[in-house]
Formats: sequence, structure tokens, C-alpha cells
Amino acid sequence: MPSAMEGTDGGEDGDVSRYEETEDNNVSPTDLSELLKEGTKESHDRAENTQFVKDFLKGRIRKELFKLATVALHFTYCALEEEMDRNKDNPVFAPLYFPTELHRREALAKDLKYFYGEDWKEKIQCSEATQQYVDRIHHVGQHEPELLVAHAYTRYMGDLSGGQVLKKVAQRALKLPSTGEGIQFYVFENVSNAQQFKQLYRARMNALDLDKNTKERIVEEANRAFRFNMQVFDELDKIGRSLPEAAQDGGFPVHDGKGDIRKCPYYADKLGAAGPGCPFHAVVGLARQPLVQLVLAACVAVAAGAAAWYIL
Repeated sequence: MPSAMEGTDGGEDGDVSRYEETEDNNVSPTDLSELLKEGTKESHDRAENTQFVKDFLKGRIRKELFKLATVALHFTYCALEEEMDRNKDNPVFAPLYFPTELHRREALAKDLKYFYGEDWKEKIQCSEATQQYVDRIHHVGQHEPELLVAHAYTRYMGDLSGGQVLKKVAQRALKLPSTGEGIQFYVFENVSNAQQFKQLYRARMNALDLDKNTKERIVEEANRAFRFNMQVFDELDKIGRSLPEAAQDGGFPVHDGKGDIRKCPYYADKLGAAGPGCPFHAVVGLARQPLVQLVLAACVAVAAGAAAWYIL
């Protein structure tokens, strides 16, 4: 058993210097981390290709929808971290208990306060899809704690990976403050090196004393977690389709290239004057260039791969 397993209180002391002790190049196909990686590939691909995720990666995320997604995360992590606290001394989960490094409740509370104000708790409610996810997490934590690792691994490892890509996308698309308001969920102040921490987490996970059947059940539970996430994504996508078209600062709708161009606020300013025309048409014209299309496609592919673990 590696030295990283010493003690059952995980990372409560916040000492990230010990991440170095976990690097292990002798990964076995029967290790839990490898079983999860291989056993959830199909679910991972399906979740990555939901409309909500694809739109998010392209920066097509409305502020109201982002707020609702933050609400869903709040209820999900409150349930997950409540059950992690409950099982912090249980051998089947204790080595993975890192409240100082990982817990997201306080960060999400800051984001919700920013979006909804001081009385944010009275303004939010748990959606139907999120409630089903929450109920499952509570069931696992109270009745099958050996499966809790599936939910913790699926969420936190993603937050430390592709979540950092989505942080930049959201900040840019929603014009959020550069000081970090509204995206504290993505900020891990007590993790100085995400890659090393993920190695530590996987090493501890692989060192859990689990039989083959339990490992298979954990992989099955991880796939279930993916399905819950996809249900939340689909729910958000439906809500997004019912929202009115997003408005630019000042209340002007974005010109979409359809209908009377004279109704475009940018066109009105430029009408009869020399210089560039409507930014929409300028961007569309540029995007039609083959080289630009190739670059954009490559960027989207890279972003999708990097964001994969977070979204799930």
C-alpha cells in the first residue's frame, strides 16, 4: 500500500506538497481508475455530445441558463459533500476525503450570491432532474457507501480538468468580471498542481481494498452518474429553448443575419458611412474562409477533449 494512504483524513491539512509521493507508473488494467476510464468511455462520449455541452463549448451560453446550471451544481454538491462528510471515517471512502482541496459548497454559495443576491437561498429551487440525481447520491451515501467513489471521482476529476476550460468560456461569453465573480466554482485555491493532485487521487482510489464485484458495481454507478448528468443537461437545453433571444448590453438584440438588415443596431450606426459594416456579416464572411474553418474546427476539438472530464 503506497504511503499516500497513510491517515484517513485525506487532505484536511491542505498540504499539497505531498502530491509528489503518489506518482505511480505501474498502473494495472484491473486498477479502479483504469476500469472507470475504460468502462465509461461510451457514456462519456454521449454526454460530451449533448446539445447543452456543445453549445457551452462554443460560447453559446445565456446568463440565465448559466445561473440555473450553477443552481443544479449547488444542490448536487451539497448532497455529495454531505454524504462524503458522513462517510469520512468509512474505510471504503476515507482515503478520498479531501474537504479542504475539493469541496465546492462554499464556492457555489459565492457564485449564487453574485447571481441572485444576498437572499439567493429563497430564490432558487431544485429542478426535477437534479432532484433525481440528489436522491441517488443520498441513497448511495447512506446505504451503499462503497459506491460513493463513483460520484466523487466523476465530478471532482472533471472539475480539475475540463472545468478550467469552461471557466474561461463562461467568463468570456457572459462578460463576467476578471476578478472571478460568478465562476468561483472553478477555482481550487488549495490545489497548487491539478495534475499531481489527480495522480494522488487515482493512487488512493486504486489502493482501496475492493473485490472485483465491487469494482464492477462502482463502474456501473459511474455510468449511472453520467446518465444523471445528461438528464440535467437535457433539462437545461429544454429550458434554454424556451427563453427569449439573448440581448446585448443596452437591450439591443443581436443581428442574426436574417430579415431586414436595417433593423440591426450596428447597421443603423454605419448606414451611409464609410468603414466596416455589421459585425455579424463581417464575422460570417471571415468564418467562410476554408483556413479559418479548419482552425475553428481544431479549436473546438481541443476544447471538447479538455472539457470532457469536467462536464461529466
